[in-house]
Amino acid sequence: MPRQAVITGLGFITCIGNDRAAVTRSLREGRHGLETVEFLGNPAIPVKVLGTVKDFTAESPHWRDWRWPARYELPRETLRGLSPHGLYALCAIEQALADAGLAPADIRNGATGLYCASAGSTLLAHYHVSRLLEARGERCHPLSVVSSIAGTLNFNLAAHYGIRGAVGGFVAACASSSHALGCALDDIRLGRQQRMIIVGAEEATAGSILPFHGMGALSTNPDPATASRPFDAARDGFVGAAGAVAMIIEEAGCAQQRGAPVYAEFAGWGQAGDGHSIAISHPEGTGLVDAIRRALADTALTPADIGYINAHATSTPAGDRAEAVALQTTFTAAGARPRVSSTKGLTGHPLSMAGVMEAAFCALAIKDRFIPGNAHLQTPDEACAGLDLPRATLDEAPGNVLSTSSGFGGSNVALVLRPPNRSSFS
Repeated sequence: MPRQAVITGLGFITCIGNDRAAVTRSLREGRHGLETVEFLGNPAIPVKVLGTVKDFTAESPHWRDWRWPARYELPRETLRGLSPHGLYALCAIEQALADAGLAPADIRNGATGLYCASAGSTLLAHYHVSRLLEARGERCHPLSVVSSIAGTLNFNLAAHYGIRGAVGGFVAACASSSHALGCALDDIRLGRQQRMIIVGAEEATAGSILPFHGMGALSTNPDPATASRPFDAARDGFVGAAGAVAMIIEEAGCAQQRGAPVYAEFAGWGQAGDGHSIAISHPEGTGLVDAIRRALADTALTPADIGYINAHATSTPAGDRAEAVALQTTFTAAGARPRVSSTKGLTGHPLSMAGVMEAAFCALAIKDRFIPGNAHLQTPDEACAGLDLPRATLDEAPGNVLSTSSGFGGSNVALVLRPPNRSSFS
Protein backbone atom coordinates (compact mmCIF):
# COMPACT_ATOMS: atom_id res chain seq x y z
CA MET A 1 0.00 0.00 0.00
CA PRO A 2 1.47 3.42 -0.96
CA ARG A 3 2.59 5.54 1.94
CA GLN A 4 0.74 8.74 2.79
CA ALA A 5 2.52 12.09 2.41
CA VAL A 6 1.78 15.26 4.36
CA ILE A 7 2.97 18.87 4.19
CA THR A 8 4.76 19.93 7.36
CA GLY A 9 6.70 23.09 6.49
CA LEU A 10 6.35 26.15 4.26
CA GLY A 11 8.64 29.09 3.50
CA PHE A 12 7.90 32.20 1.44
CA ILE A 13 9.91 34.95 -0.19
CA THR A 14 7.31 36.49 -2.50
CA CYS A 15 6.01 39.81 -3.70
CA ILE A 16 2.99 39.43 -1.37
CA GLY A 17 5.01 38.63 1.74
CA ASN A 18 8.20 37.11 3.08
CA ASP A 19 6.71 34.76 5.64
CA ARG A 20 3.63 32.62 6.18
CA ALA A 21 1.71 35.22 8.19
CA ALA A 22 2.22 38.01 5.65
CA VAL A 23 1.33 35.77 2.72
CA THR A 24 -1.83 34.54 4.45
CA ARG A 25 -2.91 38.13 5.14
CA SER A 26 -2.34 39.12 1.52
CA LEU A 27 -4.34 36.16 0.24
CA ARG A 28 -7.19 36.83 2.63
CA GLU A 29 -7.27 40.58 1.99
CA GLY A 30 -6.67 40.39 -1.77
CA ARG A 31 -3.54 42.52 -1.44
CA HIS A 32 -1.31 42.33 -4.52
CA GLY A 33 2.47 42.75 -4.59
CA LEU A 34 2.88 44.28 -8.05
CA GLU A 35 4.76 47.52 -8.60
CA THR A 36 5.62 49.94 -11.38
CA VAL A 37 9.18 49.46 -12.68
CA GLU A 38 11.37 50.83 -15.44
CA PHE A 39 13.52 48.13 -17.02
CA LEU A 40 17.08 49.16 -17.91
CA GLY A 41 16.23 52.78 -17.18
CA ASN A 42 14.45 52.94 -20.52
CA PRO A 43 10.98 54.54 -20.46
CA ALA A 44 10.33 53.33 -24.02
CA ILE A 45 10.04 49.71 -22.87
CA PRO A 46 6.26 49.09 -22.75
CA VAL A 47 6.39 46.53 -19.91
CA LYS A 48 5.86 48.55 -16.73
CA VAL A 49 4.73 46.21 -13.92
CA LEU A 50 6.57 43.53 -11.95
CA GLY A 51 6.05 41.37 -8.87
CA THR A 52 8.98 42.52 -6.77
CA VAL A 53 10.51 41.01 -3.63
CA LYS A 54 10.61 43.49 -0.76
CA ASP A 55 13.32 43.78 1.93
CA PHE A 56 15.90 42.14 -0.36
CA THR A 57 18.39 43.84 -2.67
CA ALA A 58 19.85 41.39 -5.16
CA GLU A 59 19.96 43.14 -8.55
CA SER A 60 23.76 43.13 -8.68
CA PRO A 61 25.79 40.12 -9.90
CA HIS A 62 28.12 40.65 -6.94
CA TRP A 63 27.00 38.85 -3.80
CA ARG A 64 28.74 41.43 -1.61
CA ASP A 65 26.18 43.97 -2.87
CA TRP A 66 23.21 41.85 -1.84
CA ARG A 67 21.16 42.78 1.21
CA TRP A 68 18.67 40.63 3.09
CA PRO A 69 16.83 40.69 6.43
CA ALA A 70 19.16 40.45 9.41
CA ARG A 71 17.45 37.34 10.81
CA TYR A 72 19.09 35.16 8.13
CA GLU A 73 22.69 34.20 8.86
CA LEU A 74 24.18 33.18 5.54
CA PRO A 75 27.78 31.97 5.30
CA ARG A 76 30.16 33.55 2.82
CA GLU A 77 31.21 30.20 1.35
CA THR A 78 27.60 29.52 0.34
CA LEU A 79 26.93 32.98 -1.06
CA ARG A 80 29.99 32.86 -3.34
CA GLY A 81 28.41 30.27 -5.62
CA LEU A 82 24.83 31.44 -5.24
CA SER A 83 22.56 33.38 -7.55
CA PRO A 84 20.11 36.11 -6.48
CA HIS A 85 17.20 33.69 -6.72
CA GLY A 86 19.33 31.18 -4.83
CA LEU A 87 19.46 33.74 -2.02
CA TYR A 88 15.65 33.79 -2.01
CA ALA A 89 15.54 29.99 -2.04
CA LEU A 90 17.96 29.63 0.86
CA CYS A 91 15.89 31.99 3.00
CA ALA A 92 12.65 30.22 2.05
CA ILE A 93 14.12 26.85 3.05
CA GLU A 94 15.29 28.26 6.37
CA GLN A 95 11.69 29.28 7.05
CA ALA A 96 10.29 25.91 5.99
CA LEU A 97 12.70 23.98 8.20
CA ALA A 98 11.81 26.11 11.22
CA ASP A 99 8.11 25.79 10.38
CA ALA A 100 8.41 22.00 10.27
CA GLY A 101 10.39 21.89 13.53
CA LEU A 102 13.55 20.66 11.83
CA ALA A 103 17.16 21.66 12.37
CA PRO A 104 19.77 21.45 9.59
CA ALA A 105 21.23 18.41 11.34
CA ASP A 106 17.89 16.61 10.95
CA ILE A 107 18.13 16.58 7.15
CA ARG A 108 21.75 15.51 6.69
CA ASN A 109 20.84 11.92 6.00
CA GLY A 110 19.88 9.61 3.18
CA ALA A 111 16.20 9.76 4.16
CA THR A 112 15.86 13.42 3.14
CA GLY A 113 16.00 14.63 -0.46
CA LEU A 114 15.88 17.93 -2.30
CA TYR A 115 14.14 18.80 -5.58
CA CYS A 116 14.47 22.26 -7.09
CA ALA A 117 12.95 24.22 -9.95
CA SER A 118 14.56 27.22 -11.59
CA ALA A 119 15.34 28.68 -14.99
CA GLY A 120 18.79 29.71 -13.79
CA SER A 121 20.19 33.21 -13.50
CA THR A 122 20.30 35.26 -16.70
CA LEU A 123 21.86 38.05 -14.64
CA LEU A 124 24.90 35.99 -13.68
CA ALA A 125 25.07 34.13 -17.00
CA HIS A 126 25.28 37.43 -18.87
CA TYR A 127 27.79 38.83 -16.39
CA HIS A 128 30.15 35.86 -16.53
CA VAL A 129 29.93 35.36 -20.30
CA SER A 130 30.53 39.08 -20.88
CA ARG A 131 33.68 38.97 -18.74
CA LEU A 132 34.81 35.81 -20.54
CA LEU A 133 34.44 37.50 -23.92
CA GLU A 134 36.16 40.66 -22.68
CA ALA A 135 39.09 38.48 -21.64
CA ARG A 136 39.02 36.75 -25.05
CA GLY A 137 38.43 33.44 -23.35
CA GLU A 138 41.57 33.64 -21.26
CA ARG A 139 39.83 34.07 -17.91
CA CYS A 140 36.53 32.98 -16.41
CA HIS A 141 35.21 32.98 -12.86
CA PRO A 142 35.55 29.45 -11.40
CA LEU A 143 31.97 29.51 -10.09
CA SER A 144 30.37 30.96 -13.21
CA VAL A 145 28.66 27.70 -14.20
CA VAL A 146 27.37 26.63 -10.80
CA SER A 147 26.00 30.09 -10.04
CA SER A 148 24.11 30.63 -13.28
CA ILE A 149 22.72 27.57 -15.04
CA ALA A 150 19.33 25.99 -14.34
CA GLY A 151 20.76 23.57 -11.77
CA THR A 152 22.26 26.30 -9.61
CA LEU A 153 19.67 25.76 -6.88
CA ASN A 154 20.23 22.04 -6.43
CA PHE A 155 24.02 22.40 -6.76
CA ASN A 156 24.34 25.02 -4.07
CA LEU A 157 21.55 24.03 -1.70
CA ALA A 158 22.38 20.33 -1.62
CA ALA A 159 25.97 21.18 -0.75
CA HIS A 160 24.98 23.80 1.81
CA TYR A 161 22.57 21.51 3.68
CA GLY A 162 24.54 18.30 3.23
CA ILE A 163 21.64 16.52 1.51
CA ARG A 164 22.43 12.82 0.99
CA GLY A 165 19.07 11.65 -0.32
CA ALA A 166 17.60 12.24 -3.78
CA VAL A 167 18.80 15.52 -5.33
CA GLY A 168 17.71 16.96 -8.65
CA GLY A 169 16.52 19.91 -10.64
CA PHE A 170 13.41 20.13 -12.81
CA VAL A 171 13.06 22.16 -15.97
CA ALA A 172 9.59 22.10 -17.51
CA ALA A 173 9.04 25.84 -17.86
CA CYS A 174 6.10 27.06 -15.78
CA ALA A 175 5.21 23.52 -14.68
CA SER A 176 8.70 22.81 -13.29
CA SER A 177 8.07 22.95 -9.56
CA SER A 178 4.79 21.04 -9.92
CA HIS A 179 6.75 18.22 -11.56
CA ALA A 180 9.22 18.42 -8.68
CA LEU A 181 6.36 18.08 -6.19
CA GLY A 182 4.82 15.13 -8.01
CA CYS A 183 8.09 13.22 -8.25
CA ALA A 184 8.83 13.97 -4.58
CA LEU A 185 5.43 12.53 -3.68
CA ASP A 186 6.24 9.37 -5.62
CA ASP A 187 9.55 9.01 -3.78
CA ILE A 188 7.75 9.12 -0.44
CA ARG A 189 4.94 6.81 -1.54
CA LEU A 190 7.42 4.22 -2.75
CA GLY A 191 9.47 4.38 0.44
CA ARG A 192 12.53 5.78 -1.28
CA GLN A 193 12.59 8.87 0.96
CA GLN A 194 11.04 9.80 4.29
CA ARG A 195 11.18 13.52 3.66
CA MET A 196 11.55 15.82 0.65
CA ILE A 197 12.36 19.50 0.42
CA ILE A 198 10.94 21.16 -2.69
CA VAL A 199 11.87 24.70 -3.64
CA GLY A 200 11.18 26.87 -6.65
CA ALA A 201 12.86 30.24 -7.17
CA GLU A 202 13.18 32.88 -9.86
CA GLU A 203 14.72 36.28 -10.47
CA ALA A 204 12.81 39.01 -12.29
CA THR A 205 15.39 40.97 -14.26
CA ALA A 206 15.38 42.46 -17.73
CA GLY A 207 17.15 39.35 -19.02
CA SER A 208 14.70 36.89 -17.49
CA ILE A 209 11.46 38.79 -18.13
CA LEU A 210 11.69 40.95 -21.26
CA PRO A 211 12.28 38.05 -23.71
CA PHE A 212 8.67 37.04 -23.02
CA HIS A 213 7.63 40.43 -24.40
CA GLY A 214 9.17 39.36 -27.69
CA MET A 215 6.67 36.50 -27.68
CA GLY A 216 3.76 38.84 -27.00
CA ALA A 217 3.17 37.16 -23.63
CA LEU A 218 3.62 40.10 -21.22
CA SER A 219 1.06 42.66 -20.13
CA THR A 220 1.72 46.22 -21.23
CA ASN A 221 -0.92 47.58 -18.88
CA PRO A 222 0.94 50.17 -16.75
CA ASP A 223 -1.45 49.93 -13.78
CA PRO A 224 -0.27 47.46 -11.08
CA ALA A 225 -3.86 47.17 -9.84
CA THR A 226 -5.15 45.73 -13.13
CA ALA A 227 -2.15 44.47 -15.11
CA SER A 228 -2.52 40.88 -13.91
CA ARG A 229 -6.17 39.80 -14.20
CA PRO A 230 -6.55 36.10 -14.97
CA PHE A 231 -9.77 35.03 -16.71
CA ASP A 232 -10.76 38.66 -17.37
CA ALA A 233 -11.94 39.48 -20.88
CA ALA A 234 -9.58 42.50 -20.98
CA ARG A 235 -6.41 40.67 -19.92
CA ASP A 236 -3.42 41.27 -22.16
CA GLY A 237 -0.60 39.10 -20.82
CA PHE A 238 1.16 38.03 -17.67
CA VAL A 239 3.18 40.05 -15.17
CA GLY A 240 6.58 38.62 -14.24
CA ALA A 241 7.53 38.05 -10.62
CA ALA A 242 10.49 37.04 -8.47
CA GLY A 243 10.90 35.10 -5.24
CA ALA A 244 11.09 31.61 -3.80
CA VAL A 245 8.78 29.17 -2.05
CA ALA A 246 9.88 26.06 -0.18
CA MET A 247 7.76 23.12 0.96
CA ILE A 248 8.58 20.13 3.13
CA ILE A 249 6.61 16.95 2.62
CA GLU A 250 7.04 13.91 4.80
CA GLU A 251 5.85 10.37 5.10
CA ALA A 252 2.83 10.63 7.41
CA GLY A 253 4.12 8.14 9.98
CA CYS A 254 7.42 9.99 10.24
CA ALA A 255 5.63 13.31 10.75
CA GLN A 256 3.30 11.80 13.34
CA GLN A 257 6.16 10.17 15.23
CA ARG A 258 7.94 13.46 15.74
CA GLY A 259 4.74 15.39 16.44
CA ALA A 260 5.06 17.68 13.44
CA PRO A 261 2.25 20.11 12.63
CA VAL A 262 0.49 19.22 9.37
CA TYR A 263 -1.01 21.62 6.85
CA ALA A 264 -2.57 19.14 4.48
CA GLU A 265 -2.22 15.72 2.94
CA PHE A 266 -0.53 15.69 -0.45
CA ALA A 267 -2.91 13.13 -1.87
CA GLY A 268 -1.87 12.60 -5.49
CA TRP A 269 -1.03 14.03 -8.87
CA GLY A 270 -1.27 13.59 -12.61
CA GLN A 271 0.68 14.80 -15.62
CA ALA A 272 0.14 14.83 -19.37
CA GLY A 273 1.38 16.55 -22.51
CA ASP A 274 -0.56 18.51 -25.10
CA GLY A 275 1.44 17.25 -28.06
CA HIS A 276 0.50 20.49 -29.75
CA SER A 277 2.84 23.50 -29.69
CA ILE A 278 6.23 24.63 -28.50
CA ALA A 279 4.71 27.44 -26.44
CA ILE A 280 0.91 27.74 -26.72
CA SER A 281 -1.50 25.49 -24.83
CA HIS A 282 -3.83 23.32 -26.86
CA PRO A 283 -6.97 25.44 -27.38
CA GLU A 284 -9.12 22.64 -25.95
CA GLY A 285 -6.79 22.13 -23.00
CA THR A 286 -6.46 18.44 -23.88
CA GLY A 287 -3.26 17.81 -21.93
CA LEU A 288 -4.60 19.58 -18.86
CA VAL A 289 -7.83 17.57 -19.08
CA ASP A 290 -5.78 14.37 -19.07
CA ALA A 291 -3.57 15.56 -16.20
CA ILE A 292 -6.62 16.43 -14.08
CA ARG A 293 -8.31 13.11 -14.80
CA ARG A 294 -5.15 11.23 -13.90
CA ALA A 295 -4.83 13.18 -10.64
CA LEU A 296 -8.44 12.36 -9.74
CA ALA A 297 -7.89 8.69 -10.57
CA ASP A 298 -4.71 8.70 -8.49
CA THR A 299 -6.68 9.89 -5.46
CA ALA A 300 -9.91 7.94 -6.15
CA LEU A 301 -11.81 11.24 -6.23
CA THR A 302 -14.51 12.42 -8.60
CA PRO A 303 -14.96 15.95 -10.00
CA ALA A 304 -17.74 16.48 -7.45
CA ASP A 305 -15.25 15.78 -4.62
CA ILE A 306 -13.12 18.87 -5.46
CA GLY A 307 -14.12 22.00 -3.55
CA TYR A 308 -11.56 24.46 -4.86
CA ILE A 309 -9.24 24.77 -7.85
CA ASN A 310 -6.19 27.04 -7.81
CA ALA A 311 -5.85 27.57 -11.54
CA HIS A 312 -2.59 28.10 -13.39
CA ALA A 313 -4.22 30.96 -15.34
CA THR A 314 -1.45 33.51 -15.91
CA SER A 315 -3.52 36.30 -17.52
CA THR A 316 -2.57 35.50 -21.12
CA PRO A 317 -5.48 35.45 -23.58
CA ALA A 318 -4.77 32.01 -25.08
CA GLY A 319 -3.59 30.25 -21.92
CA ASP A 320 -6.48 31.30 -19.67
CA ARG A 321 -9.03 30.42 -22.33
CA ALA A 322 -7.53 26.95 -22.84
CA GLU A 323 -7.58 26.31 -19.10
CA ALA A 324 -11.17 27.51 -18.80
CA VAL A 325 -12.16 25.08 -21.55
CA ALA A 326 -10.30 22.26 -19.76
CA LEU A 327 -12.09 23.00 -16.49
CA GLN A 328 -15.44 23.09 -18.30
CA THR A 329 -14.66 19.68 -19.81
CA THR A 330 -13.57 18.02 -16.58
CA PHE A 331 -15.89 19.66 -14.06
CA THR A 332 -18.83 21.57 -15.55
CA ALA A 333 -19.63 18.78 -18.01
CA ALA A 334 -19.64 16.33 -15.09
CA GLY A 335 -22.12 18.45 -13.13
CA ALA A 336 -19.46 19.69 -10.67
CA ARG A 337 -18.95 23.34 -9.82
CA PRO A 338 -15.94 23.86 -7.54
CA ARG A 339 -14.72 27.33 -6.67
CA VAL A 340 -12.00 28.45 -9.11
CA SER A 341 -9.43 31.22 -8.71
CA SER A 342 -6.01 32.20 -9.94
CA THR A 343 -3.87 33.83 -7.27
CA LYS A 344 -1.64 35.28 -9.99
CA GLY A 345 -3.89 38.33 -9.89
CA LEU A 346 -2.03 39.08 -6.64
CA THR A 347 1.41 37.63 -7.33
CA GLY A 348 1.97 37.89 -11.04
CA HIS A 349 3.61 34.88 -12.66
CA PRO A 350 6.92 33.66 -11.17
CA LEU A 351 7.49 31.11 -13.92
CA SER A 352 9.04 27.83 -12.70
CA MET A 353 8.21 28.47 -9.03
CA ALA A 354 4.49 29.01 -9.70
CA GLY A 355 3.51 25.39 -9.01
CA VAL A 356 5.06 25.07 -5.55
CA MET A 357 3.96 28.60 -4.64
CA GLU A 358 0.34 27.88 -5.48
CA ALA A 359 0.40 24.45 -3.86
CA ALA A 360 1.66 26.20 -0.72
CA PHE A 361 -1.21 28.70 -1.00
CA CYS A 362 -3.60 25.74 -1.18
CA ALA A 363 -2.05 24.25 1.96
CA LEU A 364 -2.59 27.57 3.77
CA ALA A 365 -6.18 27.67 2.54
CA ILE A 366 -6.86 24.16 3.85
CA LYS A 367 -5.27 24.81 7.22
CA ASP A 368 -6.80 28.26 7.76
CA ARG A 369 -10.15 27.47 6.08
CA PHE A 370 -10.47 30.09 3.34
CA ILE A 371 -10.67 30.27 -0.46
CA PRO A 372 -8.68 33.00 -2.26
CA GLY A 373 -10.63 35.15 -4.67
CA ASN A 374 -9.89 36.29 -8.23
CA ALA A 375 -8.21 39.65 -7.71
CA HIS A 376 -8.79 42.26 -10.42
CA LEU A 377 -11.45 40.16 -12.18
CA GLN A 378 -14.10 42.47 -13.61
CA THR A 379 -15.65 40.86 -16.70
CA PRO A 380 -14.97 37.12 -17.03
CA ASP A 381 -14.03 35.78 -20.44
CA GLU A 382 -16.97 34.11 -22.17
CA ALA A 383 -15.04 30.83 -22.02
CA CYS A 384 -15.52 30.91 -18.24
CA ALA A 385 -19.30 30.60 -18.43
CA GLY A 386 -20.38 28.02 -15.86
CA LEU A 387 -17.25 28.37 -13.72
CA ASP A 388 -17.63 29.60 -10.14
CA LEU A 389 -15.12 32.48 -9.97
CA PRO A 390 -15.38 34.26 -6.60
CA ARG A 391 -14.07 37.83 -6.78
CA ALA A 392 -13.12 38.10 -3.09
CA THR A 393 -11.78 35.71 -0.47
CA LEU A 394 -14.37 33.34 0.96
CA ASP A 395 -14.28 32.33 4.61
CA GLU A 396 -15.10 28.70 4.00
CA ALA A 397 -13.14 25.48 4.12
CA PRO A 398 -12.06 24.50 0.61
CA GLY A 399 -12.25 20.74 1.18
CA ASN A 400 -10.28 18.78 -1.41
CA VAL A 401 -8.16 21.09 -3.53
CA LEU A 402 -6.75 20.83 -7.05
CA SER A 403 -3.82 22.97 -8.23
CA THR A 404 -2.93 23.11 -11.93
CA SER A 405 0.21 24.07 -13.83
CA SER A 406 1.02 24.30 -17.53
CA GLY A 407 4.30 25.03 -19.27
CA PHE A 408 5.96 25.40 -22.65
CA GLY A 409 5.89 22.30 -24.79
CA GLY A 410 2.44 21.43 -23.48
CA SER A 411 3.60 20.18 -20.08
CA ASN A 412 0.62 19.93 -17.69
CA VAL A 413 0.43 18.91 -14.03
CA ALA A 414 -2.46 18.63 -11.59
CA LEU A 415 -1.85 18.26 -7.84
CA VAL A 416 -4.44 17.19 -5.25
CA LEU A 417 -4.29 18.29 -1.61
CA ARG A 418 -6.84 17.46 1.02
CA PRO A 419 -7.42 18.11 4.72
CA PRO A 420 -5.37 15.85 7.00
CA ASN A 421 -6.92 13.27 9.23
CA ARG A 422 -7.45 15.39 12.35
CA SER A 423 -7.56 12.33 14.57
CA SER A 424 -4.00 11.57 13.59
CA PHE A 425 -2.38 14.97 13.20
CA SER A 426 -2.37 18.20 15.18
